[in-house]
Amino acid sequence: MVVLNFVAMRLSRFILFIVLTCCMAACMPAPQYQDQKAIPGNAWNYNYKPKFTFTISDSTAQYQPYFIIRHTQAYPYNNIWMWMYIKTPGDSTATKARINIDLAEANGRWLGRGMGEIYEQRMPISLGDSVNLSRPGTYEVTLEQNMRISPLPDVLHVGLRVEKATLRKK
Repeated sequence: MVVLNFVAMRLSRFILFIVLTCCMAACMPAPQYQDQKAIPGNAWNYNYKPKFTFTISDSTAQYQPYFIIRHTQAYPYNNIWMWMYIKTPGDSTATKARINIDLAEANGRWLGRGMGEIYEQRMPISLGDSVNLSRPGTYEVTLEQNMRISPLPDVLHVGLRVEKATLRKK
């Protein structure tokens, strides 16, 4: 009898955990696009330029791009400089923008979420007026690390996420 009560209690806790996880996941906005690329050898070399291709179909919405990075606690800097190449629908050449992403606070505390020695961050990218992600079609985004050293150690993954933002006024 005691064993059955214990199993029933464990089962009810497990079911509660699943229900709460589903509810929390339902509250998060689904991205228009998200992909991550593993960095070979966990050291981002200048010549490794991950490319992300996604399609925008709703031209009435605005979109916010995010840079995703997973790094170890041993990453030697509090930021990362990158070149971002964005090829918009119908264009034959890409627009080049230099982006600086802060990864730590001034006191050295990492931003984002950490588990053990690994940190993952999703940071918004401000493109200014140079690029508009509302034209329907296929976009290509290429990332190139632009720090002072190559390879850049302790970088595990980089990625791109694009979320639909608020509706534009007509």
